[in-house]
Amino acid sequence: MSIYREVAEAEANAEPVALCILTSSSGSTPRHAGSKMLVYMGGRIRGTIGGGEVEGRVIQEALTALVDGKSRRLSYNMVDPQKGDPGICGGQVEVFVEPVLPPPEIVIIGAGHVGQKLAYLAHWLGFRVAVSDDRAEFCTSAANPDADRFFPVSMADLPQHLKITAQTYLVLTTRGTSVDVAGLPALLDCEAAYLGIIGSKRRWSMTRKALLDAGIPEAKLAKIHSPIGLELNAETPEEIAVSILAEIIMLRNGGTGAGMKL
Repeated sequence: MSIYREVAEAEANAEPVALCILTSSSGSTPRHAGSKMLVYMGGRIRGTIGGGEVEGRVIQEALTALVDGKSRRLSYNMVDPQKGDPGICGGQVEVFVEPVLPPPEIVIIGAGHVGQKLAYLAHWLGFRVAVSDDRAEFCTSAANPDADRFFPVSMADLPQHLKITAQTYLVLTTRGTSVDVAGLPALLDCEAAYLGIIGSKRRWSMTRKALLDAGIPEAKLAKIHSPIGLELNAETPEEIAVSILAEIIMLRNGGTGAGMKL
């Protein structure tokens, strides 16, 4: 299978992969310009740009690119290892690393009124949408026609059914503190880009206390966004969905949430 066909297959399977292309080589180098390598999450590779220390460094850069989503152009001299060069063969190479990432996925846990409107708006914005609810009747295409996939399981069991990555945004629009306290510990070690919980300050305070009492470390709770969303004085499910997605877009794009009026 060709490198590009394998990239297409990874995209079809929503599997992140980094394409590494040797764009320039001069002097004595193991491979010529145009050589390609794919790097998958976990470090699995396909193809080679020459092996050795250079390839090892490029693999590490590619793994970082799969997390931060940023392309990078890398330059290496292979002359003097004492100066930090990754080799002694005397050549120079440049490598372009491009992360090929699936669309980000919003996972809505709790498929009530707000969850339904959130699924609609997230779909419209181009996110993949997954819905999870332990009430099977809420977790169907009839109840949530804008979702791409459904997980009618408890929150605690969700990581066993869904791969959560740095492209995953977890949004808990659940029906109460008891549901959150029971299910949250299973999510706190996941690599999600975002974990937000709907509710008032009082509700989050109660949830937080119960989790601390259960032995969950403060450091793990610090990653949680709650109350969720930007302050819009939102009231309706539609307005609340806008507030939540505004926060997610702000964090994803590095925005501030401040008004732009001069």
